[in-house]
Amino acid sequence: MTRFSSSVSNLRSSEIRDMMSLATAVNMISFAGGMPGNELFPLDTIDNIINSLTDNEKQVAMQYGPTTGLPSLLESLSDWLGKKGLPVKTNKLILTTGSLQAIHILAKAFLDPNDTVLVETPSFIGALSAFRAYQADLITVPLNGDGMDINKLKMRLETTSPKPKFLYYSPNFHNPAGIIYSQEVKQQMIELLKDQEIPIIEDDVYSDLYFYEEDVPKMQLIKSMDPQGIDVCYTGSFSKILGPGLRLGWMLVPESIYRKCELIKQSIDACSPSISQVIADKFIREGHIDDYVARVREEYKKRGLAMIEMLTKHLPEYVTFEKPRGGFYSWLKLPDGCDATKILKIAIDKGVVFVSGKTFDPDGIRNDFMRVSFCNTDVETIKRGVPILAEAIREVCEN
Repeated sequence: MTRFSSSVSNLRSSEIRDMMSLATAVNMISFAGGMPGNELFPLDTIDNIINSLTDNEKQVAMQYGPTTGLPSLLESLSDWLGKKGLPVKTNKLILTTGSLQAIHILAKAFLDPNDTVLVETPSFIGALSAFRAYQADLITVPLNGDGMDINKLKMRLETTSPKPKFLYYSPNFHNPAGIIYSQEVKQQMIELLKDQEIPIIEDDVYSDLYFYEEDVPKMQLIKSMDPQGIDVCYTGSFSKILGPGLRLGWMLVPESIYRKCELIKQSIDACSPSISQVIADKFIREGHIDDYVARVREEYKKRGLAMIEMLTKHLPEYVTFEKPRGGFYSWLKLPDGCDATKILKIAIDKGVVFVSGKTFDPDGIRNDFMRVSFCNTDVETIKRGVPILAEAIREVCEN
């Protein structure tokens, strides 16, 4: 019999990935995937960038690059992040093959088997899978409407043994919960973790996709606060703001952590795709990124508001939901004990797919939630799909 590693035994397939074939089936309305709409990609701009490359730039694009990233993109990305208030001059930037690789690298840097990690519940399934891959024990902290339950976090810090290796959280337009962390909760997190030798991994891929300018001040990142006594490892991505097919993300970390992460990345893939880095660099340097993000932000706002309108109109009163103010998702709370998987089976038969709540539960138990995405579905399709979703909910919860 083939003998696999113990770390592989901790992995399970993501329900989201399992559903991708369903989500792309003809006539299926998908509220499942957290991906940009294909029709939103800046294809003409990308064509112009590629067609304008010099022979030297094409050679760079086809060649191996430095492990930490092409110097030109490191410079342009650093300037862009710096304008957003991130401490790029006192930290080091590494380009990664998507932000999930950044999370994997950080997990590998910190974790030994049976180490503990503090995570939100619900939480991003990709990060949970990464931590399980290194055989970590996941210690959960429930989310409230404004972030982690601080009393529960305090209790976890006091009672968890061995001491957690790090805390992982997603500050803005959380996947799947859709919330924005309040300034108060972030400040309380800083006070609890200060001088505890527990780094924070701050996973931030949605902050640019806010619907309302008034929300921007309260979306300040812990990394940009640059608190003393805590190592903050910030991760981001081009996937939501340019295109996931580029497979480009980044981490901004203290230098002592940077040195370890560089060695780990070198052992994994030597370097991220040079051709993607050349394109992303040009996209920033030619001034396209801010204009493009502003355009797609408006489209996602239209879709998000359509989702809110239709959920408000069609959901039964016993289902509550997070009204998104940005990002890609809304998070529906079903009555206690109502099984989202049963709803999913009925919804699929009716032509609608979403993701059930237990996918995002680190313990794999709570299934009285649903994540519905509006990012990949136009307004008219949202209007057709939500009544079908509501009908499936009623069939399960009222019988």
